[in-house]
Amino acid sequence: MNRPGDSQKPPPNTQQDEQPVKVIPPSYRTLYLILYNSVSALLWSVVLGYVLSIATVHGYRGVYTGTGQWTKWTQTLAGLEVLHAAIGLVRAPLLTTIMQVASRFLLVWGVVANFPVTSSASPAYSTMLLAWSITEVIRYTYFAVNLAYGYVPSGLTWLRYNAFFALYPLGISSECWLLWLAVTPAKSWNQAYEWVIKLVLFVYIPGSYILFTHMMAQRRKVMRGLGKKKAV
Repeated sequence: MNRPGDSQKPPPNTQQDEQPVKVIPPSYRTLYLILYNSVSALLWSVVLGYVLSIATVHGYRGVYTGTGQWTKWTQTLAGLEVLHAAIGLVRAPLLTTIMQVASRFLLVWGVVANFPVTSSASPAYSTMLLAWSITEVIRYTYFAVNLAYGYVPSGLTWLRYNAFFALYPLGISSECWLLWLAVTPAKSWNQAYEWVIKLVLFVYIPGSYILFTHMMAQRRKVMRGLGKKKAV
């Protein structure tokens, strides 16, 4: 699942400064977040390139072999976002961040890595990575640009809050299908693990609805503001 409502902006400074406004150089915290988001956008763009090129030439069955390891470690880097939220480096709810990162970890480490047959049994692994990588390239680029320049071009803002209409259903349905494909091999491997996967599948039903409706609310707010700027 994705993180539609998180923010990579540092928490606001609560101290009031009555002095005239001055141009303040970016803090080390801001520089770190710009670097983190820029590197993450680059890594996910590599995943996107791998998926498109491998699937075009060799078909979806070759995608995991060609990009599985890169994707695992690219997604593992996102575990830092739990730390960012925990120490207050960004304004993001800790529990939600943990749940969303954990679901990605389950898929790349607990499902596909343990049961590679799930990646070759259907195109779901390829379509999941396609949805993830496009989403993350847009998301991380949005945050990096916003942190670096203090604003985001309207085109990138539009992508950030409209691309999910296609990408979220594609990604979520692909994730659910991979989990379903993993049920049978998980049963022969460890029956407790089978029930964990079934439980996660059950949680996806309300979780996906909450995620999508939250993103819709965020979209209405942002697009309303974008419309006002154009009207000025």
